[in-house]
Amino acid sequence: MKNKKLKIGISLRVVENTDYNEKRDALSHDWSQFFEKLGINPLLIPNTIKDISSFLEDMQVEGLFLSGGDNIGDNQDRDETEQKIINYCLEKKIPLIGICRGMQVINKFFGGTIKTLENSNHVGNHHSVSLLANFASLLETENLRVNSFHNNIIKQKNLGQNLEPFAISDDNTIEGFYHSKLPIFGIMWHPERDQNHQNEKIIRKIFLKKNRKIS
Repeated sequence: MKNKKLKIGISLRVVENTDYNEKRDALSHDWSQFFEKLGINPLLIPNTIKDISSFLEDMQVEGLFLSGGDNIGDNQDRDETEQKIINYCLEKKIPLIGICRGMQVINKFFGGTIKTLENSNHVGNHHSVSLLANFASLLETENLRVNSFHNNIIKQKNLGQNLEPFAISDDNTIEGFYHSKLPIFGIMWHPERDQNHQNEKIIRKIFLKKNRKIS
């Protein structure tokens, strides 16, 4: 008998199609391939649903992603949807991972700030990060090479309440954090774009439940 797949929700970016004068919710194909590798059933969360809590409750999600792409403030519907997703995770105490922009959204939610760089080596690049505490033990390495597609950064002084770093780049930019009291995590790189064993292991660790395997 096959293991039951985890049902994980993910937020969507908003793309405006000027030819048809319409807005569309979108998700990179990289995500569907990544979810398939992890054995996850993804639930795509539209940005136009008003009662997100009831929607997620009905779908019986077991964890959530805030996806990357675009900046905070680019689209009000998405901003509001992701705030509601965080509130749902707080209420239900289910795992949440913010990817790139999603990490920034979580940081801001908990009172943190972000800094925008005009000339950043974090855009369209790969660089090393140092792993701290349990994550170094988990991956059996103290360093990890990750992709980078962001010009908004978070330093130690910018961290929100109860957020602790677990991955730091050479310029002391925080590339990953976790909430000290809740199963909430942020990753500034895009694990779906570099689908390697280490990225898969991080996601499995966060969403793994007792007596349940992500195959």
